[in-house]
Amino acid sequence: MADDPAPHFSRPRHEPADVTLRPVVAVGMGVGIVVVALAVLADVLFPQRALDMLLRAPLPPMTSPALQSDPPADMAAFRAADLARLTGFGWVDRKGGVAHVPIDQAMRQMARDGIPGWPAAGTGRP
Repeated sequence: MADDPAPHFSRPRHEPADVTLRPVVAVGMGVGIVVVALAVLADVLFPQRALDMLLRAPLPPMTSPALQSDPPADMAAFRAADLARLTGFGWVDRKGGVAHVPIDQAMRQMARDGIPGWPAAGTGRP
């Protein structure tokens, strides 16, 4: 190394300008043009004036929604219908000869007869 004393620095200076004005103005104008173009495009695609012309007064009356007047009674009727189906006899498909029997009777019959093709109790695992 040389026996130079500390390096000589020039006088401190500041940066004359951080950002030039021309690119900032150009980007701002570009964004403004895009916003105006999108507003015109939205007006062309969704013309509110034409919709206002189609809807002429007086408008037809709307029917009121069909609400349940007594939900607990409706639920009780639903449960009673389900219970009647589970505890009664009836046809599922009369042409095909398929009927339903009360659930208790079906469970007793399955316990007594078993499921066809199901391995019997006490035999090895399938």
